[in-house]
Amino acid sequence: MRDTITKRCAASGLRMTGQRRVIAHVLEMSDDHPDVEELHARAAARDPKISIATVYRTVRLLEEAGILDKLEFGDGRARYEDAERAHHDHLIDVNSGAVIEFVDPEIEALQERIAEKLGYRLVGHRLELYGVPRKDRE
Repeated sequence: MRDTITKRCAASGLRMTGQRRVIAHVLEMSDDHPDVEELHARAAARDPKISIATVYRTVRLLEEAGILDKLEFGDGRARYEDAERAHHDHLIDVNSGAVIEFVDPEIEALQERIAEKLGYRLVGHRLELYGVPRKDRE
């Protein structure tokens, strides 16, 4: 089992104020890809004194420490997720902005084969697919 964001902050030597702890807890409880405004709303519901500037500073600090991954899906909003979440790829609905996480063994194997064919050993990747719902599914 992976350590919590709070534990990884402590292990990295980051000073954890009460407000940072609230933000870290909100991130730990997130199963989506919140942007700073969404994080602020969730954190402020727990501690109304948390400013949006504090959330911006905290996510930047956690990103620089390698605790959070910053995701940009082309909509002008930076979103965040725990850097230690299990590997997955993303399908972004360009109409609604919904982000769907998925894992596909065939895609994983194909990426490995492509890297090998080009003379590389794959050490990581990030796949983002952008789409719109098919008419026959609406």
